[in-house]
Amino acid sequence: MTVLKTEKLTSTVGALVEGVDRDQLMHDDALPEATLEALEANGALIFRGLHLDDEAQVAFSRKLGKVEKLGSGENPEIFLVTLDPNRNPAAAYLKGTFDWHIDGCTDDVPIMATMLSAHAVADSGGETEFASSYQAYEDLSDDEKARCESVRVVHTIEASQRLQNPNPSPEALEMMRQRPAKEHPLVWTHRSGRKSLVLGATADYVVGMDPEESRAFLDDLLARSTITERVYRHEWQVGDVVVWDNRGVLHRALPYDPDSPRDMHRTTFAGDEPIQ
Repeated sequence: MTVLKTEKLTSTVGALVEGVDRDQLMHDDALPEATLEALEANGALIFRGLHLDDEAQVAFSRKLGKVEKLGSGENPEIFLVTLDPNRNPAAAYLKGTFDWHIDGCTDDVPIMATMLSAHAVADSGGETEFASSYQAYEDLSDDEKARCESVRVVHTIEASQRLQNPNPSPEALEMMRQRPAKEHPLVWTHRSGRKSLVLGATADYVVGMDPEESRAFLDDLLARSTITERVYRHEWQVGDVVVWDNRGVLHRALPYDPDSPRDMHRTTFAGDEPIQ
């Protein structure tokens, strides 16, 4: 049985994977299971210097789970994360990733995980930060856990987009509202028995709570979940590959120049666990 050699990068999230190369990704049949176990334990895995092309990234991703087709062209499993609108028509939308979030909170079933491969990096900015939403729940007092477990939160794309575009045009507002709002419990009880907080930019308001109190409550929880000492910040190098567990990890990209060459190739793993 393959056991990944890892080095923890913080006490709560992130681990550097050592000694794995492209050839092992392609041919070690025991590696996918070991990778998924390490992902569950660490929330985010960092592989330095793999330099995966799209075909290799897709091939390894398929060994980890069902890969969604969100891109186009020869490898539709690859989604280009770039602020260049000529390469990604949704580039403006990606600015919403500059705030802490969990992908898919406006869906019934969020994605399981994400893999990013760095093909070009920004001269300044563009780092990706991670914080454990499992640990965020664990750090609550018993009274806070009891209160949070009774709370339900409405998530919207508009809430996240307004953080970057507080005064949208009518056309932009219409686009923000194309996806329906989704109500979820604040505490996600996972099949594994672990619990995590469902927070981030899409968290619009708490059901039945005064709007100002709701905003203060959600902002406080998010701030406590993402204090500096609990965050792993990944400073990208060309060739890096990072995989993170979307079900138990908040993430965000730090802002970077839209004219930057930063070019990340993403594969996305379909989820099979509703928030409940």
